[in-house]
Amino acid sequence: MPLGWASRVSAEERVALIFGNSAYGSVAPLDNPVHDARLMAHALTQVGFKVTLLSDASQIEMKRAIAQFGRELRKAGSDATGLFYYAGHGVQSFGNNYLLPVDVTLSDAADLDLVAVEAQSVLRQMASARNRTNIVILDACRNNPFSEIPELNDNGLAEMKAPTGTYLAYATAPGGVALDGVGGNSPFTKAVVEQMQVPGQPIEQLFKQVRRAVLKQSNGLQTPWDASSLVSDFLFVDQPVQQAQITSSELLVWQTVRATRDPVQLTLFLRGYPNGEYSDEARTMLAEIIQRELAPPPSNPVQPPSDAENALIQAAQADGSTAGYEAYLLAYPSGTYAEMARAEVASLSKGTSTDPQAGTAEETVVAAEPTPPVPKQPEAGPITFASPLISELAPVSGKSLAELITGSPVFPPIEGLPEEYWKDQTCSNCHQWNRERLCTQANAYLSLTMQRSLTKQHPYGGVMKRALKSWATGGCQ
Repeated sequence: MPLGWASRVSAEERVALIFGNSAYGSVAPLDNPVHDARLMAHALTQVGFKVTLLSDASQIEMKRAIAQFGRELRKAGSDATGLFYYAGHGVQSFGNNYLLPVDVTLSDAADLDLVAVEAQSVLRQMASARNRTNIVILDACRNNPFSEIPELNDNGLAEMKAPTGTYLAYATAPGGVALDGVGGNSPFTKAVVEQMQVPGQPIEQLFKQVRRAVLKQSNGLQTPWDASSLVSDFLFVDQPVQQAQITSSELLVWQTVRATRDPVQLTLFLRGYPNGEYSDEARTMLAEIIQRELAPPPSNPVQPPSDAENALIQAAQADGSTAGYEAYLLAYPSGTYAEMARAEVASLSKGTSTDPQAGTAEETVVAAEPTPPVPKQPEAGPITFASPLISELAPVSGKSLAELITGSPVFPPIEGLPEEYWKDQTCSNCHQWNRERLCTQANAYLSLTMQRSLTKQHPYGGVMKRALKSWATGGCQ
């Protein structure tokens, strides 16, 4: 993402002090620190920091700037974020780290604190502000300019303890040497700036990505290091609001689908969110359900109901009373039509339709004149693939299974699923139904483990699932 696209995370004040020292007089000059400091200053400005940048600073200039940085940070308040960045020469002595100004001259290690700037002084200024978050980035582990002085022959910087609420990042591991880089910038600073632009990336993840990038570019010679005592989350750039809304919408749909564990709804979810946050979990769940519940029909097909059972259920349907269905259940408590009969008894007791979608459909229709009801005719035993179905839903009534699987859903297969994923689509788009595959699905409704699915929402209402079960009972004729 280009720097100009970055957006602030929150309204807290952000204060940064940046040094880039290249033009040393008495020690070896460096090519890139000034360029690195300018690159970092530009990047931090884009993400909301008030930046103070000093290039090729003397010791007095560095100490004055650090003191002023502390005052600004204290003034910014407890919610402020402070950031200190240094690129240039740095050395360690007796466990302390020192940042070298461009006017440094040294012949005795005992004089180091008189001619350099102790890194700990920056941490003291930050700690005095008592603000929430502080970040220190040191790209100062180049070659040791005082290697000829016996007490200063250690490479790199020593590891510092991070005060509470502080994140310390080093260009390389303690005691290691960092590359100055080619092409104008050090590999460490370049990687930090690139990762700083990634929306929604926590600072811990940012420096993990930096470590990977630098290790790759240096062929394993340089390993960036960090230490943290942060107690609050920190992002340089927030996640875009639109993406956050999409993620939230997907989560709501996924929570509904996951609770059902219904293969149809899982399939539709994957169609709507093929590369979503939860698509892998949905695919795994779907594979498990298919393996367990949508297995091929048993070798011994279910025997069709007897003529006596068919006659009794037909009589109950023709009568349309609770007593008729209860008489059937008394004679055939585990019969082919037992579940349907129980549903009818419950429905008649409440005075409602057995079709869970029927009420919703009727409420949404505004007609100038009442439409005459579709006459109910008793089904003569198991239906066939071409049998017209009986339903109070006009788009379903009179249609056969063969016709419905090529038609468009009446209701959303998943509550909350956007219309563009199901409206005016055919069932075969998701299921790729043919007669053989539909028979496998229908036989699944005969198993005990799939009985619960008969009560779940269906794009054609409850009549479709009951019809599939009846069709399977007759051997999918």
